[in-house]
Amino acid sequence: MSARSDYPAEWECDVVLTDGGTAHVRPIRPEDANALVALHARLSQETIYLRFFTPRPVLSAREVERFTQVDYDDRMGLIAELDDEMVAVARYDRNPGGDGTEAEVAFTVDDAHQGRGLGTILLEHLAVIARAHGITRFVADTLPQNRRMRDLFHAAGFQDAASFADGVVRVVFPIEPTETSEGAMHDRERSAAARSVERLLRPRSIAVIGAGRRRGTIGHEIFRNLLEGDFAGPVYPVHPTAAHVASVRAYPTVIDVPDDVELAVIVVPAAHVLEVVEQCAEKRVRGLVVISAGFAETGPDGEAAERELVRRARGHGMRMVGPNCMGVVNTAPTVSMNATFAPVPPRAGRMAFSSQSGALGIAVLEQASRLGLGVSTFVSVGNKADVSTNDLLQYWEGDEGTDVVLLYVESFGNPRSFSRIARRLSRRKPIVAVKSGRSDAGTRAATSHTAALASPEAAVDALFRQTGVIRVDTLEQLFDVAQVLAHQPLPHGRRVAIVGNAGGPGILAADACEGQGLEVPELSPDTQDELRSFLPSAAAVRNPVDLVASASAADYGRAVRTVLTDPTVDALVAIFIPPLVTRADDVARAISDAAASAGDKPVLANFLAMHGTPAPLSLGARPIPSFAYPEAAAHALARVVEHAAWRRRPEGALPELEGVDGRAARILVETVLDERPDGAWLDPASAIDLLNDYGIPIVATTHVTSADEAAKVAERTGFPVVLKAGSGDIVHKIDVGAVRLGLGTPTDVAGAYTSMEASLGEAMGGAVVQAMAEAGPEVIVGVVQDPSFGPLVMFGTGGTAVELLGDRAFRVLPLTDIDAFELVRATRGSPLLFGYRGAPPADVASLEDLLLRVGRLVDDIPEIAELDLNPVIASPSGAVAVDAKVRLAPSVPRPELALRRLR
Repeated sequence: MSARSDYPAEWECDVVLTDGGTAHVRPIRPEDANALVALHARLSQETIYLRFFTPRPVLSAREVERFTQVDYDDRMGLIAELDDEMVAVARYDRNPGGDGTEAEVAFTVDDAHQGRGLGTILLEHLAVIARAHGITRFVADTLPQNRRMRDLFHAAGFQDAASFADGVVRVVFPIEPTETSEGAMHDRERSAAARSVERLLRPRSIAVIGAGRRRGTIGHEIFRNLLEGDFAGPVYPVHPTAAHVASVRAYPTVIDVPDDVELAVIVVPAAHVLEVVEQCAEKRVRGLVVISAGFAETGPDGEAAERELVRRARGHGMRMVGPNCMGVVNTAPTVSMNATFAPVPPRAGRMAFSSQSGALGIAVLEQASRLGLGVSTFVSVGNKADVSTNDLLQYWEGDEGTDVVLLYVESFGNPRSFSRIARRLSRRKPIVAVKSGRSDAGTRAATSHTAALASPEAAVDALFRQTGVIRVDTLEQLFDVAQVLAHQPLPHGRRVAIVGNAGGPGILAADACEGQGLEVPELSPDTQDELRSFLPSAAAVRNPVDLVASASAADYGRAVRTVLTDPTVDALVAIFIPPLVTRADDVARAISDAAASAGDKPVLANFLAMHGTPAPLSLGARPIPSFAYPEAAAHALARVVEHAAWRRRPEGALPELEGVDGRAARILVETVLDERPDGAWLDPASAIDLLNDYGIPIVATTHVTSADEAAKVAERTGFPVVLKAGSGDIVHKIDVGAVRLGLGTPTDVAGAYTSMEASLGEAMGGAVVQAMAEAGPEVIVGVVQDPSFGPLVMFGTGGTAVELLGDRAFRVLPLTDIDAFELVRATRGSPLLFGYRGAPPADVASLEDLLLRVGRLVDDIPEIAELDLNPVIASPSGAVAVDAKVRLAPSVPRPELALRRLR
C-alpha cells in the first residue's frame, strides 16, 4: 500500500510528560527519515537489542523507508519531538491474516528520555487511531528481559495475556477503553499536569528577564517583590545593558546567568518574547511566566504570535503561564515567591486563587489581605495560552497547603475536562467561582424548543451545579463565601438559629435566610427553657432569639453556647447592634469563644457596628466571618449549605443500559449524512428508529401516504388516534396545523388527512398515525449542542407553551443516575410528577431511565445536533415520548475526550 502524506489535524498535538515537561506528538512523515536515523544512532546497544532482538548499529535504507512511509490506516506511525529532535517513535502494522482487527505494535524511546512516559502516551494515541480503523487488539513480541515493555502495557490499564515461544514473549491485549484504562489515563493526566504546574509554582531559582532599573516599571517591581518577599532561592535580574538592578548584579541574557535557572519571568516587549524563549530553551529553563502583553488580546496578528509562542515553549519542553498576565505567587515557607507587580504583598493562608484578569487579580490580593484572608498560591493566567484552570485544579488537588480554591473565570478551554476534574476536587476542597458575563446574550436561533430555551448561561450553571462548584455573581460574594469556608466547618443541614440584641434585625435575618432556601425552625423546648433561665423576661427565645438591647457579652456567649447544643440547629448567625452599655469587641470575643465549642456547626456574625468592609471576628478562640448586613450573611451561608448538601449526595454512576444497539444507530446516522452531508432533520420514521435503537420509549407510530391508508391504520391501532404531518422538516407542527388530536372514527382520520394535505401541500410529507397516550403530566426532554460545552440535556414542563413558560433545567454530559434523579426534580413543574393535588403520581423512575438513555445516545452519537421529545407523557404506567424531532449535523472531532493532550 502506498504512503500518504495527509492525516487528520487532531492526530497532532502537544502532551505533558510524567515529569511535567512537554513534547509534540504527530504522525510520522517521509521527510522524517534523517531524524529517525539520528534517533537510532543515539540509542544504546541494549535499547536496540530489546527493540530488534539483534544488534543493529544502523538502519538500512529499506527499513528507514518502511518505518517513515505509512498509509495511516493499516500501517501507522507516531513520533514524539522535543527541541526539534525525534525522541520516540511508535507504530502498528495490521496483521494481514484473520479478520483484520489485530495489529502488531512496537516502540522506541531515546535512552535520554526513557522513564518520562513517552511510550505510554504514544500507546494511548495509537490505540485511539487504531480503534477508528477497526482494530480492536494489539500484539507485541518482546524479549523476556524487557520488563519495561510489559510495565508499559500494565501502566496503560490494558489487560494483557502473554505466551512464551522460541525465546520470545508474545503479549496480546484489547485496546477498547475500559473503566480501568480510562481511570489509569486520568490518573496519569492528573499527575503530569500537577508536576508541570509545580515547575512554575515551586522553582528553586528565578530569572526576571526585563527587570528594569527604575522603580515603578513592571519588571523592576516584580524583581523587587521577589527580593522583599524573601524568595527561597536565587533571583537573577536580566537586562541587556544594566550592570545591576536594585543593587543586584544583572546579566545581559539568561544564557549569561552562571547558575541553573528553573523559572523565567519574561517582561520584555512582545516583539522580543520569542527570542527570549529561545534563549530560555538554550539555558534549559523549566517554566515560563510571560507578563508581556501584545498577543491574542490585540487581534489576529497577536493571535498568530501567541500560537507561535506556545509552539516554541512546548516544543522546548516548557509550560507557560500567560502571556498578558500579572504573575504568580506561592506563600509556602519553603518557596515564598511573589512574582507579581502587586503593590500589596499577599498574606499567607490556605486559599488558592486563579484569575483571568490581571488587574482584577491585583485588587483581589489587596482585598484578601484587608479581610485577613491568606492565599497559598495565586496564578494570573492572562490569555491562558498554555496553562489553564484545569491544570491548576489538578495541582491544587494534591497541594497540602490549599483548602479552598477561588476562581475568576471568563472562558472555559475544555469544559468536559473541567467537569471531570472539578467533580473530583469538590469532594475534598470547595471551589468558589465568579464567571463573568452572566447573561443570556448569544442564545442560539430557535430551530427547536430546546435550542430556543438553551443559552451559554444555562451551560455554565449546569456545569457548576453538577461539579459542586459554588457559583457567585460578584467579587464581594466571592469573599463572603470564602470567609465562611476558610474559618468554619461545613454545616450538616440548612436549619439556622439567629441570636441578636434587637428584634428588627433578627426578623430581617430570618427573612433573608428563608429567602435563600434556609430554614429558621423553632428551638426545642429544652433550649428555650435554658435561655429563659438567664435572660430577662422580655427576651424572645423561640428563634430568632432576641437577647434585648441590654444584653452583655456574657449573655451573648452563654446564649450562643446554648443554642448551638440544640439538635435542631445546623448553623448560627449572631447579630449585634451597638448599645451604650456593651462594647463590640467584648461581644465579638464572647461569640468567638462560644463558637469554638460548637464542634462542626458554623457560626456567622452580622455586626452593624462595623463600617466599611468587615473582617473576621478573631478576638477569641475561633475566627467568625462577619458581614455588614444580614442579607450578605444569609447568602454566603446558603451557598455553603448547598455545597455541603452536594458533598453528602452519592457521587453518581453511569448505569448499564439494556436494549442499546449503538451499531444500528451509527449505521442509520451515517446513511443519512452520506445522502445529506450538511445535515438534516430526520423524518419521523427514522427518528423513531434511532430512539428505538437506544430503548427510548415512543408511542407506536405508522407512516401513511393517503387518507384511505390513514383510516385503515387508525382502525388497526384503535381509537382515538393522532394524525401528524410526516415531514421531519416541519419543526413546530402545531403552529402550522400539522397535528390533529383525538380522532375517533375512520371518517375523522381521512378527513383530517385530506384537510392537512390541502393546507400543507407537498411539505406535508405524508402523515403518521399514533395511538393517544395515557393521560399524565407533559414534559419535554431535549438536547442541543453547545459549541463550548458539548451536548446539553434539557428537562422541563412540556406541551405547546414550553417556550412561553421557560420552565426548564439543564445538565452537561456525561449524565449520571444522580444527575437524572435531580433533573426531574429541578423545575417548577416537577411537583406535578409526584401526585400534585391528589392526581396519581407518575412513574418517575421510567422518566429518569429515559433521560439516561437520551444522554447515552447523544454521548455516543455526537452528530445529533438537536433533539426534542415534546411532549413526553409521564403517566403512572411509564414515560413515553409522543413526538420526536432529531437534527443531524457533521460532528467536530473532540479528541480531548479520549486522549491526554494539551489545547
